Amino acid sequence: MNILVIQGPNLHLLGRRDPAIYGDATLKQLNADIKKHAASLGFKVRVFQSNCEGAIIDLLTANADWADALVINPGAYTHYSYAIRDAIEGLGLPAVEVHLSDIAKREPFRRVSVIKPVCLAQFKGEGPVSYFKALDYCASIKE
Repeated sequence: MNILVIQGPNLHLLGRRDPAIYGDATLKQLNADIKKHAASLGFKVRVFQSNCEGAIIDLLTANADWADALVINPGAYTHYSYAIRDAIEGLGLPAVEVHLSDIAKREPFRRVSVIKPVCLAQFKGEGPVSYFKALDYCASIKE
């Protein structure tokens, strides 16, 4: 199974940005852990990070024929990017939304996800484990 992992805006700041909320691991460390877990499931994975909404849509489109599923942490785009939401829906990839923090327990503006309705599942609030659960979920939809 081929899994596309997209990391949204400001995730390149992991390890520096508010470690009490996001942890102290860097994006490089997180991506390495994601790749290791994916490999343990027999998955091939491509991981990208972008701070730009259009670039994320371009990555989705460019990898749609390769990917069997999508794991996405849309970052702040979670709350207002109907463009990313529409791209996920339009491409028809099975998608899983992921967040390091529990957005349901954060500021009111962070509690709503416009991405969630076009995803099969959402995992949040468990740091890197949220990604591992998303990959495990992808394994279950493969079967």
